[in-house]
Amino acid sequence: MREEQMRDVLVLDPQGTMAERLAEIATPESTFTHARSIAEARQLLQQKRYGVGLAIFDALTLDFALAQQQEIERLVLGSSATEWIAVVGRELLADTDFQAFVVRAFHDFHTLPIDPERLLPCIGHAHGKARLRLALSGKNEASGRFGIYGASSAMCEFFRQMEKVVKADLPVLVGGETGTGKELVAQAIHRHSQRSTGAFIVVNCGAIPTELIQSELFGHEKGAFTGAFQRKIGSIEAANGGLLFLDEIGDLPLALQANLLRVLQEHTITRVGSTQAIPVDFRIVAATHVDLREAVKCGRFREDLYYRLNVLHMQLPPLRARAGDVPILADAIFRKLNAAGRGSRASGFSSEALKAMNAYDWPGNVRELINRVHRALIMSENRLISTADLGLEDSVRVRENLTLEDARASFDRDIVESSLRANRNNVSRAARQLGVSRVTLYRMMNKLNIAPLH
Repeated sequence: MREEQMRDVLVLDPQGTMAERLAEIATPESTFTHARSIAEARQLLQQKRYGVGLAIFDALTLDFALAQQQEIERLVLGSSATEWIAVVGRELLADTDFQAFVVRAFHDFHTLPIDPERLLPCIGHAHGKARLRLALSGKNEASGRFGIYGASSAMCEFFRQMEKVVKADLPVLVGGETGTGKELVAQAIHRHSQRSTGAFIVVNCGAIPTELIQSELFGHEKGAFTGAFQRKIGSIEAANGGLLFLDEIGDLPLALQANLLRVLQEHTITRVGSTQAIPVDFRIVAATHVDLREAVKCGRFREDLYYRLNVLHMQLPPLRARAGDVPILADAIFRKLNAAGRGSRASGFSSEALKAMNAYDWPGNVRELINRVHRALIMSENRLISTADLGLEDSVRVRENLTLEDARASFDRDIVESSLRANRNNVSRAARQLGVSRVTLYRMMNKLNIAPLH
């Protein structure tokens, strides 16, 4: 971003009353671009980035401000790279609703009449904050080349490995705790590989009923079984020329592990109900949150398939092991949700919220962070997200007395109980929603002492 762009100030002035006065005080460091409507201001923001914005509210624009308050808030809070200053007539500040509006939406305010000795330092301070925000944003963008954000030593090492893995057209096994972002890794491998123009097919091996998974993977012919009214192309065949991502590979039944091994050896598949071998050419990425080596020892996973899949191995670290990454991730998630129109009045995180996020152990990893930031955007009524908005007030308070295992169990219990409640106690539907098998869900319920809800 060029410095002159960051020193240009966007002015929302519906009545055009301040154009001459601002022109008088313009300097090489602060020039002013005027917009006479919200639509024009939004268009200018799309054309280039402004470090600072001024919104003029005098006696002539009070009715406009009150009538368009929500639209102005969307404009101000939606342009997260711009620090907005309200330029306000003193009489307007007597209105408590207007006061609340200014506090919620703006970085600072300046009372009329315009005084260069007060306004220009205020603009300079806002420019400084905008530059700091841009620097953080640039750091995030650099560390998010693969769509995965982080600057910790653990993630820097992970990115170095990714640079090599994406170029090799070989199977990859991705390990990591639930919620660490294994599917994002698979997407990045596909996006940066020589197969990026091919399909990206996802199959969650733990979310499909055992009796349906063979048809899901291999497809079937019309009449192959009761209910097979037409031919279906399976996920493996659909991935031809692209990448097949098998999530929770550890939940794949042993019989189908043998079938998958045969596909990887012979590069052909046979649809259910057919004898014709169909050639396939795809890259496979598999992911698991369990230790497959232990599963091999226990006879739950085929050793030969394990070695076929584990040609290249990527291990995602848990969020608690990524020192300093939480603020970077939280900011990236915040900006992404805002850009998708899921934002609120908030324009960032309070210092207390950042401290709380850094202190928390994140048993649910990145997935939990996304959920908490999303919740905060909905719940926040202020310009800065608080610890309470994130739902971390109590968690941080008891952190010293809570073991990591306890924290994980608490998070798992909340998620399982919420899913069972949402699915009216239907374990099969809850398992599909959570992306695990029914057996895994029953095992979790037993471990967490969760009885079926009534």
